[in-house]
Amino acid sequence: MPRRNTKSADSRSQERAPKPSPGPAQERQPEQPARIIRVGPAGWSYPDWAGYVYPIRRPKGFHEASYLAEFFDTIEINTSFYQPLRPDHATQWLGRVAANPRFIFTAKLWQGFTHETTATSSDERIVRAGFDPLQKAGKLGAILLQFPFSFHRTPETVAYLSALLKRFADYPLVVEVRHASWNTPDTFALLREHRAGFCNIDQPIIGRSLEPSESATSPVGYVRLHGRRYDTWFTDDATIPTHERYNYLYSPEELAPWAGRIRKVAENARDTFVVTNNHYQGKAVVNALQLIHILKGTKVKVPEPLRQRYPQLDDIATTPPAEPTLFPLDKSSPV
Repeated sequence: MPRRNTKSADSRSQERAPKPSPGPAQERQPEQPARIIRVGPAGWSYPDWAGYVYPIRRPKGFHEASYLAEFFDTIEINTSFYQPLRPDHATQWLGRVAANPRFIFTAKLWQGFTHETTATSSDERIVRAGFDPLQKAGKLGAILLQFPFSFHRTPETVAYLSALLKRFADYPLVVEVRHASWNTPDTFALLREHRAGFCNIDQPIIGRSLEPSESATSPVGYVRLHGRRYDTWFTDDATIPTHERYNYLYSPEELAPWAGRIRKVAENARDTFVVTNNHYQGKAVVNALQLIHILKGTKVKVPEPLRQRYPQLDDIATTPPAEPTLFPLDKSSPV
C-alpha cells in the first residue's frame, strides 16, 4: 500500500516558492583576492651558470632575464645592492620579461642605506630613479632592505630603521635582519605600523642567528633561502672564494618544512615571494624548481642544461630530456 504524503498543501507550496533574497546581514561577502606565491632565484648574472643554467652556445638575442622568465614568475634583482639601478636598464628588463605577464621583479635596496648607512638625499634620488620604471609598470613586487648580521636591535638601530621605512614608504618594502635580537613583538609591531614585510630566512644557525620563521607583517610575504654552509658562512679565510658561502644544494627533505612555512606566510599576505640565494652553479634554480613542484603538486618546466647537471630534476620535469646523453657527465661535477 503506498505511503501517504502527510505534508499539507501549504507546506508543499512553501517548498516550491523561491527563497527570499538575503537581507543586508545575509549578503554574500566579496571574494577575497587570490593569494599568489612566486618563486625564483636571486639574480641572473653569474659566470658559473654557463653550461649549468644557460646553454653554452647562446642564440642571437639571448638574455638571461628573458630565459629565466620562461621558468619563473619572479627574480630578485641583486645588482641594485651594489650600485643603484640605471633607469634605462630597468626599462630594458621590463621588455625582456614581457612574454610572461605573471612576472614581477623584486629588488634589493642599495647597500649605502643598509650596510654603510652613509647615503645622502642625492643618493636617494638616484636610487628612486632606478626603481620608478618598475614601480610605474606595476612590476615591482618589493624592495628588500637587507641588513647584515652585525645590525643588532638597539634603540639607535630601531630609530634608523623607522626613519628608513618612512623615507621609502611609497614603495612595497620588506626587511631582512639576521640577528636574533630582532625576534621581538616590538619588531613585528614596527613593521606592521609601516606596512613593511618581514623576510623569513634560512641561514646557518650560528650563535644568535635568526632561526626559520613564518611571519607576515604586510600584504607582501617574503622568504629567502641562503643555504646552510656552516663552514664558510662567517669565514675570514681569504683563500676561500666568496661563492662558497652560497654553494649549497637543499635536499627535498630540507625543502619540505619550508614549503609548509611558505604556505603559512601566504595565508597572511596578498603576494608572497620566495627567493633562493644559494646561487653557485645553478643550485638556486634547482631548489626554486623543486619548491614550485612541492607547492603546486605538479611537474615543472626545467632548463635543459640544468637537468643534465642535476639529473634528479628528471623526476619533476614536464618533458623528457631533449636528447639522450650518450656519455655520462664527469662524476666530479657537483650535483
